[in-house]
Amino acid sequence: MSETVTDRRYSILFEPVKIGPKTAKNRFYQVPHCNGAGHRWPQTMAHMRGMKAQGGWGVVCTEECEIHPSSDLSTFAEMRLWDDSDLPTHRLMTEKVHEHNALAGIQLVHTGAQSGNRFSRIPALSPSGSAGAWGDPIQARAMSRRDIKELRRWYRDAAIRAKQAEYDIVYVYAAHNGPILSHFLQRRYNHRTDEYGGSLDNRVRLLREVLEETKDVIGDTCAIALRFAVHEFDDDSLQFDKEGRDIVEMLADLPDLWDVNVSDWTHDSRTSRFGESGHQEPYIDFVKRVTDKPVVGVGRFTSPDVMVSQIKRGIIDFIGAARPSIADPFLPEKIRQNRVDEIRECIGCNICTTGDYFSVPIRCTQNPTMGEEFRKGWHPEVMPAAASNDKVLIIGAGPAGLECALALAKRGYEIVLAEKEQAAGGRLIDESRLPGLQQWRRVIDHRSYMLSQKPNVETYLQSPLTAADVLEYGFERVVIATGAHWRVDGVGHSVFTPVINDADHRVVSVDRLLRGELIQGHVVVYDDDFYYMANVLAEKLVQDGCSVTYVTPATMVAPYTDATLEAHRVHSRLLELGIQIICNHVLHSVDSQGVIFCCAFTGKTMTIEADALVPVAGRLPQNSLFEELSGDIDLNDYGIKSIDTVGDCLAPGTIASAVYSGHLYARQLDNEIDQHYGFKRENYQPGGF
Repeated sequence: MSETVTDRRYSILFEPVKIGPKTAKNRFYQVPHCNGAGHRWPQTMAHMRGMKAQGGWGVVCTEECEIHPSSDLSTFAEMRLWDDSDLPTHRLMTEKVHEHNALAGIQLVHTGAQSGNRFSRIPALSPSGSAGAWGDPIQARAMSRRDIKELRRWYRDAAIRAKQAEYDIVYVYAAHNGPILSHFLQRRYNHRTDEYGGSLDNRVRLLREVLEETKDVIGDTCAIALRFAVHEFDDDSLQFDKEGRDIVEMLADLPDLWDVNVSDWTHDSRTSRFGESGHQEPYIDFVKRVTDKPVVGVGRFTSPDVMVSQIKRGIIDFIGAARPSIADPFLPEKIRQNRVDEIRECIGCNICTTGDYFSVPIRCTQNPTMGEEFRKGWHPEVMPAAASNDKVLIIGAGPAGLECALALAKRGYEIVLAEKEQAAGGRLIDESRLPGLQQWRRVIDHRSYMLSQKPNVETYLQSPLTAADVLEYGFERVVIATGAHWRVDGVGHSVFTPVINDADHRVVSVDRLLRGELIQGHVVVYDDDFYYMANVLAEKLVQDGCSVTYVTPATMVAPYTDATLEAHRVHSRLLELGIQIICNHVLHSVDSQGVIFCCAFTGKTMTIEADALVPVAGRLPQNSLFEELSGDIDLNDYGIKSIDTVGDCLAPGTIASAVYSGHLYARQLDNEIDQHYGFKRENYQPGGF
């Protein structure tokens, strides 16, 4: 029976769909996605997945789950199902998911040559022998027939354990160029001459065997899903109109569900800068025409109208999501209750993927509670009630100020939000105008709309405040969220004392460019920030007609973007635009001849003639108001209990950091529990969790 839906236009999204022996209550399907917690922080992982189920997702899946010590992905914090000792971790998740009548799925994987095995120290396996993972100087060995037989047994054993852990859907995983089952399919890895190599039939043999054997051992009670990349961008044969389609046709009705995408992860989870919502449709739209089994696909879908279109046009049966379910775990419920305008739409920045990259619990720009469900007990839709009648003045309506105001308003505090500019948004007003960053404006739009619905919030634009103003108003609580400005003296990751005289007319600050100042000629963009700003500004300057040289002390362009899965595209974009790239050089000085850099290794200098230098390095908090109010003034005389800074005004960082900082203040206000430093740690406890 379908769930009750307020707006009938979206009823189709809430129809139950049968998956083998199981039935999903609706079409909202959280596909497997990494989260930086895994086996290392099982409660954090389980509570995060449980929140998705509470938010209305009909299916909630794990991340990839290692099936054997020879598939050890350390130092990444993925799931493990090596033996029975791992079962308690999995039961934590299935219990949390089942509490809300959702199906729990597990993505079993052996990653073969992609397994570093840094913890287990077992030689990695591959179809034909290959270089090891992550640049480690250890090779993976070629598998014998006995190894293949053992691998099949490991899959069967893991499937049986998954059933014991009460998973409803068990994945056979052959996507993202990670699993060994994918490697057997690809000619670039599979050079075998036996029955597992050569022809496509032979290369598919192992995948077919694992699917059939998984169905044999648990298919009576568990649904079997095949996650398959129908298109490999780095393989001329395994593509959606060639062998990718052939494989789907060969295995069409063997799994109970097809989860289809493109490979590798950097292609599948493109940032909004490099990929539109639904960009995978041309690659996967054939699948439903060649199978009678339900199909799930992804596309960073946040609009229910687009979702309905995907279903009615016969593209997919389930609305797959990773990032949209992170940005708003309650997306399905908001659609069901006709609260579409309250959805926190994913901005496609991929801050979420950095959690997996750095092996820490997941975080999100739009959803500051992501990853904090267990550690701090945070709920994305529920805030504790105000514990006092204190009125709060928030100065600055950037990402931190907006989030702080909204979170405090939800608690019930009376808020005044003052912004000196003509519009709310802070740094994002200008940054969202930069090439490829338009969707980042969703951070402003969501919070501005939600605040407009709150009767306990008054917003005043074009309202710069002085210290005297703050003291005169007499608010009990004052929050300063006035942001930061970019330095022009060259200080950043690699330079610790000023090396530029900002009086030099050739030195143009980031802030001046963001405000629309135009410059001409040859521009040197110096990147000692290592994220998006320098390379996006370089792109903008080329669009404005400048010639650009990009220089960085790093060994690669924008190294932090490796964690957001876009480093390759960022570097390619600069080259396509004709930008000269110089790595491993540190800013030294500026003289009459040009900009002088030192080699990071030898110290040898070089001079680049330029009409302008844009240093993208460090930032300085704009905290002069806070400093003035924190001086010799006795705040008690003015009825002020506290003055605090949040966001970039406290410590410059990412937009996600600013949003989190504003939210953290709101949670901490009048709260006896220490939200800053006090959070649950998952230390070993005798007897279990």
